[in-house]
Amino acid sequence: MPRHSPITLFAAALMAGMLTLAQAPAAGALTFVPCASSAAFSCTTVSVPLTRTGLTSGAISLSLERKQAGAVQSKTAVLALAGGPGQAALPLGEFIAKALAPALSTRDLLLFDQRGTGTSDPLSCGALSSLSASQAFEHCALEIGPARGGYTTQESVEDIEAIRQAAGYEKLVLYGTSYGTKVAEEYAERYPQHVESLVLDSVVPPSGPEPFSIPTFQAISSVLGELCSENACAGITTNPVADIATLTARLRKRPLSGSVYNGSGHRENATLDESDLLGILEAGDLNPALRALLPAAVRSALNNYPDPLLRLEALAEGLIPNLPAGHPAEESAEIDEALYVTTTCEEMPFPWQRSAPAATRLAEATGALNALPSTDFYPFDAATALSNSLISACAGWPDASAVSLEPGVLPNVPTLILSGAQDLRTPTSNARQVAALIPDAQLLVVPYTGHSVIGSDFGDCASLAISAFFGGGVGGGQIQPCAPSANPFAPTPLTPTKLAYVHPVPGLSGKPSLTLTAVLDTIVDLNRQVVGATLQADAQLPSGSSFGGLRGGYAKLSPTKLQLTRFTFIPGVELSGTFPVSKGQLQTATLHISGSSASGGTVRVGSGKQVTGTLGGRRFNVNVAKVKLSRAGAGPGDDEWPTTPLTFPLGKLARLR
Repeated sequence: MPRHSPITLFAAALMAGMLTLAQAPAAGALTFVPCASSAAFSCTTVSVPLTRTGLTSGAISLSLERKQAGAVQSKTAVLALAGGPGQAALPLGEFIAKALAPALSTRDLLLFDQRGTGTSDPLSCGALSSLSASQAFEHCALEIGPARGGYTTQESVEDIEAIRQAAGYEKLVLYGTSYGTKVAEEYAERYPQHVESLVLDSVVPPSGPEPFSIPTFQAISSVLGELCSENACAGITTNPVADIATLTARLRKRPLSGSVYNGSGHRENATLDESDLLGILEAGDLNPALRALLPAAVRSALNNYPDPLLRLEALAEGLIPNLPAGHPAEESAEIDEALYVTTTCEEMPFPWQRSAPAATRLAEATGALNALPSTDFYPFDAATALSNSLISACAGWPDASAVSLEPGVLPNVPTLILSGAQDLRTPTSNARQVAALIPDAQLLVVPYTGHSVIGSDFGDCASLAISAFFGGGVGGGQIQPCAPSANPFAPTPLTPTKLAYVHPVPGLSGKPSLTLTAVLDTIVDLNRQVVGATLQADAQLPSGSSFGGLRGGYAKLSPTKLQLTRFTFIPGVELSGTFPVSKGQLQTATLHISGSSASGGTVRVGSGKQVTGTLGGRRFNVNVAKVKLSRAGAGPGDDEWPTTPLTFPLGKLARLR
């Protein structure tokens, strides 16, 4: 989540601008060569000062790539800014080129890894992996030294101007996502004459993020309200926000405890507190499959069945699936953690005096927090807000940069602002705030979509808006509201706690009937876990990934098969067998059913309409369309058998953070 900020000295800004002009590369001085990684892009580097205020000496080499629209360089270029702070943009080149294709018919595309990220002299700090947060941040500041004052938004803005001058472009179309919108806004404030238009996706306001994340807490009600709209939470809950408030009140007294099963089918103890619950909510910004599981998991926890929520936490933390030995950790590979810490601690508008010692800073921040109404944090509380913030971790950070610039005036250039209605990291209130600062800005709120709209919209609303916006040439074409659509990740039903709570299959009676429904329920649940884990990893899962069942057993993926070993979703109903996998889709398999509650036998099931087999000595041939898979129905389709289990439109996994 992007965080940083403002407060400023005009003199420092003026000096920075003068130094930039004095040290900028000459216009058109860059020589591009074909990139080794992509024939469509050409590569170069731009050397810029470590700081332009004279605080430290040295230089940074910025890695820059260009994709030309034609044989001759265009006068205006689209420049893309990634999020974080700390995300590298160059690995996302192909995705950005495709997403912004309507803008690139007559404009070149420029990408660069911002200073301290990717291949632009990445920042590192060993303390971050070995110490607690508060100790690590202070040690990190000392490890980086005075150079930490150079890793600010102000310096990134001057880097953009240096690139523009060196590459010889008259104007820029700035496309930013998340923290990248903050950089784009600040560039537009400082160099309005060089901005043709803005595309701001998942907006951070010019003043930076609020240090206690109040806009995030205030958006929870609307986000869950949309999730449960159209009666989607019927049979689960009448008020998901009140459920979370009730659960958090319990968690303040005692953390939730229970168990999860690992990828080898072994039971492990697990706990969950208020901060963990908030973390699940925030993980849903980039993973709608997790958010779909949340209302029922919270309701189950309130009904003294904690396991679904504890498993959901493990999914949100990336602990599910179990990855094969030697596989690198997925998280933090995209975000340079040292850069994130440095920019955040230097810039966020913390409620303290920058010159104060750590103890005074904490006292000032606590006083500011206590002065806020408790309703600002509902359904959580101020203590959760404090523990979830970087207040304590950054309190001991010795600032090395100049005081940040106060937000200026945004130019009234053609501007498209995209906001996901399901985004808690950069809520729509941020987008509306920035839209109000640009008189002719167009704001599009995309339903059922979280953070990084262009990368997260499973429909075509965002892409249609991009096409319309750039349809008029220079930008500013009239966009249209999103057409009505169904939620691609509707809330999932309550998890049955025993076999008696599932629906019987029409035409089949007794325990065999309930067992068959439980078998299909189990496969659908596994489907949800695979989709959730895939989205959480932002990539296809590697061969050898394995999943524990909710109540025991495990499933293991390979390129050619999905093997189930006593995989259990409903207590006492165990599935064993192997699904062949072809092009990401499960093929028909015969599963062996066992367990203390089940009617034993075999079930032959696949993507077809019929499921056959023998359970409890009774043969059956059932049309799965007639099977209601959930006792308490939730969103559309949750009581229907998917035509291709374990598949989903997961092609759009690239996201700017």
